[in-house]
Amino acid sequence: MFNKLFGRNREDDAVHDLYVSLVTQARSEVFFREMGVPDSLDGRFDLLTLHMFLILRRLKTEHERTAGFSQKLFDLMFRDMDLSLREAGVGDVGVGKRVKAMVQGFYGRISAYEEALGSSHEDLFLALQRNLYGTVEVNQECLDRMCGYIKHQQAALAATDVSEILSGKAGFQGMPDLQ
Repeated sequence: MFNKLFGRNREDDAVHDLYVSLVTQARSEVFFREMGVPDSLDGRFDLLTLHMFLILRRLKTEHERTAGFSQKLFDLMFRDMDLSLREAGVGDVGVGKRVKAMVQGFYGRISAYEEALGSSHEDLFLALQRNLYGTVEVNQECLDRMCGYIKHQQAALAATDVSEILSGKAGFQGMPDLQ
């Protein structure tokens, strides 16, 4: 009853749970300590974007069934970005501009990753170099490890029944042996 009073339902709860899983996975310390991702606002945004891309890409395989859920997930991500900016002290006028820039950056990265995953290892390597590692110099080993991680997660998500994802379970696997 409480949820109905405040407009929440099972799907909203599942979207929230999935988003929390995305954020948790994207904030894994291994990305920053061992894989060269900058531990900065940009690095954290890029990791969240990458994980969101992987989930949305999986959901897109059953678009008619998942379109509304995917939109709610996207909306929640950017409501969270808005709230985070406000908590960081960005004023009302600045928040709108920054969120707009984040949305544009999100779509640009999604496009780059989608194209790269449909192509070669080298294309994924270059897309990561430009986006995830765009603000730092990164070595070949870190890029190769991140490519392996993405392919590992993509396979894990492909093997996850979309019903599981729609129930709020991400389907991400732990970090593969990246040695």
